[in-house]
Amino acid sequence: MPVREAKFELLPAEPASSHYQGSEQPISAPIHALSALALVAVDSLWALFDFIPPIWLIAIPGCFLACFVPVYLIQRHLRKDTPQRALAIATLLAVLAAIPTPITGTPIGVGLLAWTGLGKLFGKQKQW
Repeated sequence: MPVREAKFELLPAEPASSHYQGSEQPISAPIHALSALALVAVDSLWALFDFIPPIWLIAIPGCFLACFVPVYLIQRHLRKDTPQRALAIATLLAVLAAIPTPITGTPIGVGLLAWTGLGKLFGKQKQW
């Protein structure tokens, strides 16, 4: 039996994210970075309301809605989540934003922000 030669071409490596096509998505943080930024922005409002409990009757539902609406829209349209998943994530972050104390400085808040991948929003700095 004669030996046949096989021709092949060596291509440069591609980033891992370019291998995903169609409906497949690379494994990433479940919460979009802009959703985390919305949580931080609304949660920081509690620095104003923290010492005035009578305002909490308005501030708690207001902070819930101020976080829920943009997070739902971000998760649904930018991250392309299903309506149920976007609703669940928006509800979770809105409840955290409505708690009458800033949580971003607590271990829970820091862990949540690390889980969301908020660092992706600022990009990576090039090392020379």
